[in-house]
Amino acid sequence: MINKSTAYKHIYLQKSGQAYIEGTRTKVTELIVEKLAYGWDAEALSLQHDYLTLGQIYSALAFYYDHQKEMDESIQQDLKVFDRMAKNVKESPLVTKLKSAKTW
Repeated sequence: MINKSTAYKHIYLQKSGQAYIEGTRTKVTELIVEKLAYGWDAEALSLQHDYLTLGQIYSALAFYYDHQKEMDESIQQDLKVFDRMAKNVKESPLVTKLKSAKTW
């Protein structure tokens, strides 16, 4: 795997172009999706990801805002893939059994 440094401290790009937080397996898009879904600011993200420093989080946010169009498109593509996968997942036998069980 070849990683490429960026102008953003704490952020590197994998060969695929995916931005990660240095020293972790956390994608920048993971933080951004949480920010968009829950409205979390950097401090709230820090509480949820206590292994990240505020510096790492602010670098991820800066990277996102400077590359917002491309990252939003990437997030939308990921959501479409997820939706397709979710449609193809069959209900597990356990879930079926639990749904059919009588409740008291």
